[in-house]
Amino acid sequence: MKYPCLLLLLFCFTSLSAQTKAPIPKVDGDWWRIATTPDLGQYNSDKVEPVDFGIWQAADGTWQVWSCIRGSKFPGSPRTTRFLYGWEGKALTDKNWAEQGIKWVAEPSLGETPGGMQAPYVFKEDGFYYLFYGDWQRICLAKGMDGKNFERVLGGNGQPDLFAEHGYVSKFRKEGDPLFESYARDPMVIKRGNTYYCYYTSHITDPINDGAAFCRTSVNMKDWSESVIVSHTPPYNYNSPHNYNSPRYSDECPHVVYLPEHDLYYLFVTQTYGKKSQTTVYASSNPMYFGIDDDSRKICTLPIAAPEVVLHEGQYYLVALTDELDGIRMARLKWE
Repeated sequence: MKYPCLLLLLFCFTSLSAQTKAPIPKVDGDWWRIATTPDLGQYNSDKVEPVDFGIWQAADGTWQVWSCIRGSKFPGSPRTTRFLYGWEGKALTDKNWAEQGIKWVAEPSLGETPGGMQAPYVFKEDGFYYLFYGDWQRICLAKGMDGKNFERVLGGNGQPDLFAEHGYVSKFRKEGDPLFESYARDPMVIKRGNTYYCYYTSHITDPINDGAAFCRTSVNMKDWSESVIVSHTPPYNYNSPHNYNSPRYSDECPHVVYLPEHDLYYLFVTQTYGKKSQTTVYASSNPMYFGIDDDSRKICTLPIAAPEVVLHEGQYYLVALTDELDGIRMARLKWE
């Protein structure tokens, strides 16, 4: 169901408590496109879609966006044909950023699933850029100095994985597939004090294949805590005649923003992509809990998918997929 923007904001506002009200994120003005479905040459197909992405500023001042490309003819496993493709903008507010080609592919010799590259996120600290990404099963780490080129950070097992979610037997399992699967993916990282918080999405065993947003913490980016479920969101119109999406994908692309002036953490999680896109936004004073089957911290829903929030020179920007899943768009963001 579609709502006019103003009515949607009024409809979905919920107070966090009797004393505190959380500002609501609102698109401020028109969207502009920064990336379009690329020409992949021999890997082209009519199903190619740029989906989950990461956006950051490189050391030379340019802006980078890398997106997971799905639906291509890229070689991989029978179930995966994904890689990361890049665009570059001279300024954050530029339109139609320049294509940079294929930027990141799986390294099967290091335990990564062929064609399994998923949602990147780049975190900058002390002059280094850390690239977190999914390899279809695990959350992995790479590192670089210029924000454009990265090398995998290998652990004691000689592989770049940081962790995977606890395995479960998938109802989608076919003969020859692993008995247990994890599908930890879509990482993003914030740091509070000396602690890193890595948010990601995966599935839970009860009910089987239901989706949730998880978090693990670390003080060194190497050793990570056990996982904690931070949100469990109902699927979007799952019980309606349209059946837009399943519970399996109800907490995709978790993205957390901290507003220091309100001492609140905002969690954005996506339920469905495309013309029926929906992202639910929660606000909480606790970065490890945004509600599990509990709407008390929900402040609104937005008709967008896989958003990231960028703060640059005092201005917030909202970046999201297009409704047609043929690119990436941006708009200014304000909090009301």
